[in-house]
Formats: sequence, structure tokens, C-alpha cells
Amino acid sequence: MSGGSWLDELEARLDTALQSFLRSNPAQEALLAEEEARERQRNLRRSRLELRQEAELQRQGLLRLAGEIRQWQDRVERARAAGADELARRASDHVATLMEQGRSRWQTLGELGERFVAVERDLADLAAPPATRPAGGGLDADWARFEAEQELEELRRRLQR
Repeated sequence: MSGGSWLDELEARLDTALQSFLRSNPAQEALLAEEEARERQRNLRRSRLELRQEAELQRQGLLRLAGEIRQWQDRVERARAAGADELARRASDHVATLMEQGRSRWQTLGELGERFVAVERDLADLAAPPATRPAGGGLDADWARFEAEQELEELRRRLQR
């Protein structure tokens, strides 16, 4: 007998016993389902918090990067005005590199926003009565999506200032 097969067999037997127990004790099955839903909700809330924190870090990084870009654009202009064309070209290349970093950070922020919307949707689905969950979550899910989109738009507006 290989090392994994006895463990697999034990796991299968335990799973079968659990399923049998739950079928004969519907109240326990409901309690287990409720606990799993609460655990999922805790995990989703933790994910939402982590996504907000990461988005704030990205936003702050973008703001710093925007300031650095402005500073280097001013330097390009000063170098050009002084006739230091080689220095202006190098500074301009540096601005282009910084701009690419900004695009990358902006894309990351957008992806964080999409993940945030998905987490909000999942939380709303969990909060919805069981009968409405298959139908897409209804009003609660739509409201959660709306709020998540509003937060993402607010982040975008703050970044564009």
C-alpha cells in the first residue's frame, strides 16, 4: 500500500460518514452551511480590507510618481532652454520610463478595483436571502456593485488631481 492511498481511503471514508451524518441530521447540515457562509464572509471582508489597503498604497505611489514626473518634465524644459540638448534627451527618456511605470500602476489599480467589485458582489450574494442568490443577488448585490464602482471612481478622480 502506498503512502498516499491509505490516506486517500481514510479521507474518502470520513467524507462518506460526514455526508451520511448530515443527510440524517438536516439541522446539523444547516448549521454547517451557516458556519461555512460566516467563514466565507469573514474571508471576503478580510480580502476587501486588504484590497482597500493595497489600492491606497497604489494611489499614494501614483501621486508620488506624478510629482516626480512633473519635476522631471520641468527639468527637461530647463535643460532645453539652456541648450543642454543631451541632458534634456536623457531627462526626457527618464520621463518616458516614469510614465510607463505610471501606466503600469494605473493598470494595477484598475485590476484591484475589479477584484474589489467581485468581493463586494460575493459579500452581497452571501448577505442576500437564499432564494435570491441564484437570481444574481437582487437589490443588495446591485447596491454593493454600485458602491464598489463609486469607490473606484472616487479613487480615479483623486488620482487625476
